[in-house]
Amino acid sequence: MNNLKDKVIFITGSSRGIGREIALKAAADGAIIIITGKTDKPNPKLPGTIFTVAEEVEKAGGKALPLVLDVRDETQIQSVVDEVAKQFGRIDVLINNASAIQLTSTVETPMRRFDLMFGVNVRATFACGQACIPHLAKSKNPHILTLSPPINLNPKWFKDHVAYTMSKYGMSMCTLGWAEELKSLGIAANSLWPRTTIATMAIKAHFPEPIWQASRHPIIMAEAAHWILTQDSKDVTGNFFIDEDILKKAGVTDFSSYALNPQAALFDDLFL
Repeated sequence: MNNLKDKVIFITGSSRGIGREIALKAAADGAIIIITGKTDKPNPKLPGTIFTVAEEVEKAGGKALPLVLDVRDETQIQSVVDEVAKQFGRIDVLINNASAIQLTSTVETPMRRFDLMFGVNVRATFACGQACIPHLAKSKNPHILTLSPPINLNPKWFKDHVAYTMSKYGMSMCTLGWAEELKSLGIAANSLWPRTTIATMAIKAHFPEPIWQASRHPIIMAEAAHWILTQDSKDVTGNFFIDEDILKKAGVTDFSSYALNPQAALFDDLFL
């Protein structure tokens, strides 16, 4: 299978950034995209809403169903998943893209931010998987793709932001567990992480401007995700993929077009 035509793809946090790019890449194949997020009205500080992305998906050749979703609320998750199942009868792909970040030390991390990261990163990933698995099991090529890093226990990745690191590794542990748990159902569970920082609003808000300039465009993650999701779910599972490695495997040799600023030296992402 080399495209995602008519696949029902549920993406958390898809009103901007990587989630939006994955949606548009799949839409070009004619996929059915479930656009979810809290942003249903324009925000002066943030680009995009679930409805603007839905319009872009339709223009790109896909079908879109925009649904308001706070991934911290399991009742909302179940309601949205039920609506998708009612309309389409199945879910082929779950992409756990929603994420919260706070790069602060232990004493500088307010517990409300700790709770936000664990609610959006770990808990929501688990809850979305829990709600979607019965529907994924009906698909011919079901995938769960989580945007989380390889688990690297080098203390340097914990010392400056232990709460954030734990929350992202919690997402990765879902991949690790699901790959084995869901093998008998033929559901693939993989993680994807970028080699370099990606030019998203999170990078703009939490890193200095030179790192933003040294980042790659989110489309690189969308193209890597597309490769994963078009593989046979029974053969490709339990992997912690890096975007650049996947695209090299797919035959890409020139990565210069992905750079936000080709003159800036690329900045490696965390955990690698």
